[in-house]
Amino acid sequence: MATGIEGRVAVITGAASGIGKATALGFAREGAKVVVVTRRSMAAAEQTVAELRALGGDAISLQCDVTSQPQVEKMIAEAVASFGAIDFAFNNAGVGPDGVTIPFRPLTDVSEADWDRVIDTNLKGVFLCSKHELRQMRKQGSGVIVNTSSTGGLRMMPTFGAYGPSKAGVVALTKLAAMENRGAGVRVNVVCPGPTQGTGLSDRLLSCPPEEAPPAPPGVSPEDVMGLPEDVAKAVIWLCSDSASHVNGVVLPVDGGLDII
Repeated sequence: MATGIEGRVAVITGAASGIGKATALGFAREGAKVVVVTRRSMAAAEQTVAELRALGGDAISLQCDVTSQPQVEKMIAEAVASFGAIDFAFNNAGVGPDGVTIPFRPLTDVSEADWDRVIDTNLKGVFLCSKHELRQMRKQGSGVIVNTSSTGGLRMMPTFGAYGPSKAGVVALTKLAAMENRGAGVRVNVVCPGPTQGTGLSDRLLSCPPEEAPPAPPGVSPEDVMGLPEDVAKAVIWLCSDSASHVNGVVLPVDGGLDII
């Protein structure tokens, strides 16, 4: 596969664990320089950086709350100052109901605070990161952005509150960004993971007591289509690669077929 990734720079939010960390490791194996971005898990981010360097990669960690425009601007500036460019951006940071930090509730019972927290991180965060990544990439004349939505953004799930609307918004935002920047040498696509092992959301969802867990889609349980973070990482890296140079504005489910059941 023609990747065109070696020696180039990838910025990944939510990269201290789960899908973000798996993608960071995948980029490092392809020879990319990686910026590991986290909101508060700096110890885990430094561990990710150590693992990337053990693979022979060049990496740094940066702290950034993606809901804050000043912090996003600073993060992008620091990434460019460190490595000279941003060739790939994976906007992966997100939150959702897990029965612990955010309860499962129907819309009529969702608190304003929980709604704002999910929308701010999942949608506003992707907007702010995309906005400043696009400015840098347009200046460079090239770049690829991949956003993380969810199968929950393609098919609404009862009691997930703001999660589905936020992830559906990421799909719409991705298509708009792809449309507006298709003549600027920049591609923008979105992956939609299904239930994935090793992510905080899925792990807590599976550990919920039956009486607290949300209803599964008809005829399926999350365990039936549980994927690995590496499954999503491979899709993200392919979308960034030269092999996907004619792929733009695409919504790619990575869910074992959950979206077709």
